[in-house]
Amino acid sequence: MNDIFQIKTEADFQQKCLETFHFQYENIEVYRKFTDFLKIDPNSIKEIEKIPFLPIEMFKNHTVLDQNKRTNLYFQSSGTTQMNLSKHWIADEKVYEESIEKSFEQFIGNPKDFIFLGLLPSYLEKQNSSLIYMVDFLMKKSGKPENGYFLYNHADLLKLLQQLSKENKKVILFGVAFALLDFLDFAETNHHRIESSDQLIIIETGGMKGRKEEMTKDELLKIFHKGFGTDKIYSEYSMTELLSQAYSLGKNIYESPNWMRILIRNTEDPFSYVEDGKNGAINIIDLANRHSCSFIATQDLGKIVTDCGISRNEKKDDHIVTKLFQVLGRIDHSDIRGCSLLVS
Repeated sequence: MNDIFQIKTEADFQQKCLETFHFQYENIEVYRKFTDFLKIDPNSIKEIEKIPFLPIEMFKNHTVLDQNKRTNLYFQSSGTTQMNLSKHWIADEKVYEESIEKSFEQFIGNPKDFIFLGLLPSYLEKQNSSLIYMVDFLMKKSGKPENGYFLYNHADLLKLLQQLSKENKKVILFGVAFALLDFLDFAETNHHRIESSDQLIIIETGGMKGRKEEMTKDELLKIFHKGFGTDKIYSEYSMTELLSQAYSLGKNIYESPNWMRILIRNTEDPFSYVEDGKNGAINIIDLANRHSCSFIATQDLGKIVTDCGISRNEKKDDHIVTKLFQVLGRIDHSDIRGCSLLVS
């Protein structure tokens, strides 16, 4: 299983995707039934673009789990008690932890170098949050005594940030979007200035969900840049149904690790893909999801970025193809055609 973290070439990635598809077709009942329902012959799949992607809604109504595994650990999506929430059953938490650590090291640095603070009230108040598990794990790796969470005690967080700024310590504040906005509102209302520091990194994790007026990601990042007084406003993109994370280090442009990839499907035809630079719906390959499903069709809109002023690898000989992408919001279901059969 750990060989996914050793993927270095495009051939490695393609081969591992095809092997994972066949493994999951054989061992994950709901994925096998979904593939059969589409009348797809698994032996005909020779390239990753032909692999069927399981609609993410399946995690709400079905157990997506390797039939050979038993587990009591699951992550559950956020939402109200009246909602039908997604459950992602986790057969091997060590794979999640390795994915967390290796992604973080690739895009941010060594967790031991940072103090981790969490402003994640909506997630702390729920059980079985994959985001809280991730931040907990990074805190353990960090081992710093200042690590900790904040619910609505904004004054305490402000005081600690000011103290750590004076001590010139490296700090990462993970925050859900609405809570970061609430914190900045508190600081402004009480005429407190957040001391800017080159050592402070903000990582927003999305999550407005009706708590505040919706705004574009670019508008949100501008508010954070001004309010926190730092250019290091990063974003993390993941979800309950994944065990891997993509990160944006600016410009709302994300990059995924070598065992994770974004494909952009046509919203009019869920079995075809749009050209790079065109908007569509996000399909995700997450090879860390060995014992659930590695091929997920999400409800997010996005696009592959082709001209962003950030240099990354393109395919040269057998090097891994790195695709930068943007997340543009949620799908307006009135614009979807031909998807209803996928979620029955």
